[in-house]
Amino acid sequence: MELYSILKFLENRSILVIGATGFLAKVFIEKILRVQPNVKKLYLVLRAADYESALHRFNTEVMAKDLFMVVKEKYGAKLNSIIQEKITIVAGDIARDCLGLEGSTLEELYQEVEIVLNLAATTNFDERFDVALGINTIGAANVLNFSKKCSKLRVLLHVSTAYVCGEKEGLVLETPFKFGETLNGTSGLDIDSEKQVVEEILKELRADSEKHVTSVMKDLGIQRARKYGWPNTYVFTKAMGEMLLGHLKENMPLVIIRPTIVTSTYKEPFPGWLEGVRNIDSFIVGYGKGKLTCFPGDPLSIIDMIPADMVVNAMMVSMAANADEPTETIYHVGSSMSNPVLYRRCQEYGLRFFTERPWINKDGKSVIVRKGTELGTVDTVRRYMDIHYLIPLKILSLLNRASCHYFQGTYLGLARKVKFLMRLVELFSPYVFFKGVFDDMNTEKLRRALEESCGIENDMFFFDPKCIKWDDYFMYTHIAGVVKYAF
Repeated sequence: MELYSILKFLENRSILVIGATGFLAKVFIEKILRVQPNVKKLYLVLRAADYESALHRFNTEVMAKDLFMVVKEKYGAKLNSIIQEKITIVAGDIARDCLGLEGSTLEELYQEVEIVLNLAATTNFDERFDVALGINTIGAANVLNFSKKCSKLRVLLHVSTAYVCGEKEGLVLETPFKFGETLNGTSGLDIDSEKQVVEEILKELRADSEKHVTSVMKDLGIQRARKYGWPNTYVFTKAMGEMLLGHLKENMPLVIIRPTIVTSTYKEPFPGWLEGVRNIDSFIVGYGKGKLTCFPGDPLSIIDMIPADMVVNAMMVSMAANADEPTETIYHVGSSMSNPVLYRRCQEYGLRFFTERPWINKDGKSVIVRKGTELGTVDTVRRYMDIHYLIPLKILSLLNRASCHYFQGTYLGLARKVKFLMRLVELFSPYVFFKGVFDDMNTEKLRRALEESCGIENDMFFFDPKCIKWDDYFMYTHIAGVVKYAF
């Protein structure tokens, strides 16, 4: 693999970014504006009914974020003219043919776009099955079909997730899925059939309330995922999306990036930026606010985390490395192979941080945190829940019948904690009990090629997790970022 200048590769390129309001998409857009303003055009596809709505979303959900502070300081008053010249906002929908585009806009994209970057996804683990299938699976095929019609296409980059492997143990390789492959050996996975199942059930429910339909669709997604060996709707539909891409790609240059748990920025444009409560950050929030006094998960399991700016840098380098190559290349972007961190350490960092900087609750009082109880297996989680939550809840439920104000308040408080913890256990148990390690040989080759061929740009596009000092990063960058941007 030979690489030349990443900056030169990006210069004068027309790039289509699909899902432009997403977390990684924002980091990508900011990076392009900051280091390569001589990009020819950034076409940003946002899901919206019309251009005005899309523009409003871009202004409020992208450029208004603190992430763009450095860019605004760098360019000052010139930034508006750069945006007007370099950025074109497009209202579209990945779940529709041609991304929901038509007319002159569609023709312009077919003629101009050289790089297609698909970051559109619904990342809710228990999303409605019809919604997740439309965006994560059918949407991927729609992007591929669109890309085939781009006359100048150099590469299609699709962002997936490393956890399409499900709950696999041992070394997880950077290999593509075979069409119709399942994780548990159950035969019969057919994406057209999955669509048909959804359509038939929706037809049966057409007279029901939206709330009931949503509940049924969420249950259906979990049911279909587990039938074939995936733990939740998100990773199941992302895996099927990868299958469609590999099956339909023909000679198209295709890169699939599989990041692990994406955390706050390591250093660019500044340390600690993130958006929303993401993945294991739910445990940080619950613990810091006093809602969580135990830690479900194997304390010796490896939590594979990777900062967002490293993921985006890997994306940029992989685009340059694979342009015009008629192959499918998969990159695991994570840390478990080269710089693993144990789940137990994450708990220790949380204790240290919130002891030094306690959260102040709505009553103005500091929340006192204590070392949480480690629950190393699913069985210990169940026993802990029974002893500390469910049995007391039943007792309080009986006392509550006496309409005693004290017992009512205690009952409601405990009920909220039970609901919070049960949801965390349900959603995140596949990750906090994970027994796998993600092979990153392809990604390591990419890192070496960057070092050998683009030495002067190595710091600009770094993505080597070996440089991360987890205690310093987690304590003073990531948790601090969670408190600042997500609490």
